[in-house]
Formats: sequence, C-alpha cells, structure tokens
Amino acid sequence: MTDPRRETLRPTSTSTLSTVQSSITQGEAIERPSRQDAEEAVRTLLRWAGDDPTREGLLETPARVARAWEEWCSGYGNDPEEYLRRTFEEVEGYDEMVVLKDITFESHCEHHLAAIIGRAHVAYLPDRRVVGISKLARIVDLYAKRLQIQEKMTAQIAGAIQDVLEPKGVAVVIEASHQCMTTRGVHKTGVNMVTSRMLGAFREDSATRREFLAVISSTR
Repeated sequence: MTDPRRETLRPTSTSTLSTVQSSITQGEAIERPSRQDAEEAVRTLLRWAGDDPTREGLLETPARVARAWEEWCSGYGNDPEEYLRRTFEEVEGYDEMVVLKDITFESHCEHHLAAIIGRAHVAYLPDRRVVGISKLARIVDLYAKRLQIQEKMTAQIAGAIQDVLEPKGVAVVIEASHQCMTTRGVHKTGVNMVTSRMLGAFREDSATRREFLAVISSTR
C-alpha cells in the first residue's frame, strides 16, 4: 500500500518541480518552518548520529543550533539596495579606484552546510558618487550569510554594486577555506580557493585590473 505521506511530498510532474524551483530561484516567498520545527529537526539529526538528545549535554543543543543558523542565514532577510542606496556626490571630483581589502566573512556551503571562512577584496571606480565604505563590508556579509558556493557569492557581490551604484567598474576577489573539503572528503587542509569577478573598466582595461590586483596583494 502506498504511504499517503509520500504521495503529498512527491511532485506531480516534471513541470511542477520546475515551477517550484523557478519560484525559489526568483526569490518568491516559500513556507518557512517554525522554530519548534527547526529544533525538532536537530533532535532527529542527533538521534540519526547515534546520540540521545534527551541527555543533559544535548538538552539545549537544538535551541542553540536554531539560534546559530538564524544568525548564519540572516542575509536572506536583507536587501543589498538598502545598503547601497545612500551615496555621496560631494567628492571633489574624485574618480580613482576605491578598494576595501581583507573583509573577513563566514559563510556556509550549500552542498554540505559546512563552513566557508575567508576574506573578500572589493573595489569600484566611482562615477559621480561614492558609498560609505562600511556598506561594502555589509554587502559581503549579506551574501555570505546565505547558503552559498563561492563562485556565485563573488558574482552576487559584484553585480549588486554594479547595479545600484552604476560605477565605471567593479572588481571582487574572494579567498576562502572550505570545511567541506578540509574536514571531510579529501581532507586537504591549508587549501584556499580564489575566485574573481571583474566588471566594466576592471575587465576591459588591463592596467586598471593590474592596479587593483597589486593593491590587494600588497602587505598590510
């Protein structure tokens, strides 16, 4: 006999599944489980791992894990345009590169939920206006505090700055260590992944690109 619970979870067709995936991709609202549901999921995982979630050391673990993931995934509730909307035009004609280097971040891999620890370097060439430098760090954090792959995060940061500020160019380089590689699987420690995204002048002008790379490579 077919389990009715399985029937309710099974997509009715390939097109239905595609619609659901499209909705999620486009950022439409999806039903969010309650905090109680999240904590019960942690208890299930603890039992699956072979431990007893009712023992003293684990009694508060589900609540702690839910609070931690609330912080780690806080980027879903933020809008990059809100951070970048306020700009300043009184810059005395400044039109040289603006670089914010060594922005530390913590993210989580969307494939294994393992930590990604790294730093980002962000630059843009202003076109009439600049943004407060703290906003560049906030944009990095906004995208880092979502389930990620590093390549996508790099492109998202650069794209948000380009779309909102409309500068002459944007450059983003991210260096990070992935615990899905260092603590499981191939177990290779001391390995950093480097990704970059160059837009506008940084892509088209090799001298501008070299200047940016030289700045972020210089010793502190």
